[in-house]
Amino acid sequence: MQGLTPDQLSFFQDNGYLIIPDALSQDTVKELLAHTNQKLDDFSLEGHPMTKFSTGGDDGADHVGDAYFLESGDKIRYFFEEDAFDASGNLTKPKQRAINKIGHYLHELSPPFRDISLSEQNAAIAKSLGFEDPRVLQSMVICKQPEIGGAVGPHQDSTFLYTDPPSAVGWWFALEDTTQENGCLSFASGSHKRSPISRRFVRTGERGKEGTGFIENGGAKFPAELQGETATSGEDEEVYTMGEVKAGTLVLIHGNVLHKSEKNLSQKSRFIYTFHVIEGTQKYDERNWLQPPEKGFSRLYGSS
Repeated sequence: MQGLTPDQLSFFQDNGYLIIPDALSQDTVKELLAHTNQKLDDFSLEGHPMTKFSTGGDDGADHVGDAYFLESGDKIRYFFEEDAFDASGNLTKPKQRAINKIGHYLHELSPPFRDISLSEQNAAIAKSLGFEDPRVLQSMVICKQPEIGGAVGPHQDSTFLYTDPPSAVGWWFALEDTTQENGCLSFASGSHKRSPISRRFVRTGERGKEGTGFIENGGAKFPAELQGETATSGEDEEVYTMGEVKAGTLVLIHGNVLHKSEKNLSQKSRFIYTFHVIEGTQKYDERNWLQPPEKGFSRLYGSS
């Protein structure tokens, strides 16, 4: 299978993201949407802790961090939109229209998503990006529901999936057309070269009473290929480029690049599927919120 072309690789290295149209066939997109909608129909509210997905603002104090979330690394679980509830805690939408995301082990437990995740094509792309031992982790469908799909502020993926040095790259597949109206991505082009990973999102507290929060990053702040870079701008100074794309598009997202999406106030959902890849040869420690399953993170290629 073909990896990235020289022009695609050059664009990614310069800008920190890359848009690849028609990475999935429309038949595959329809299959994945049908599979997702079936899961939304089938999951039960009985016994569900009704965990809401929250980014927790700048300090992360209210970021989702309960056991249902922290133990989801080898399961398929359902997280609600914050605005899907009224003041009394009752759902204001049908459950299928109230879910923020499904995660975080779709790339192993869901055959259709496994097929498009652990593929020869993605192995070829990872090889183009220079991975020696690419490991797939944190796969999820993000629903961005009509009217209530929450905004996600500027962030860097390596903050949440930290290796030392940083190595995360996101694979982001549009399952529906993404537009300005329904909350498409925006990128601060080139910010991966000037924005260090200065904080880490980690587990906090004692075992059994764990939560999540942000701490100062004492390790490497730029990936190996960008060692020597220094911070040259702040988040408030960045200019963002809108990334409207059609269903079937793949977007590659560098772990240091700043990106965001706005709230979906439209009547159209914005379903996407995403997973991340880290370098298996780099240190991934026990402080990260997501811990590897018993068999370890999934390999795209590399020795056992």
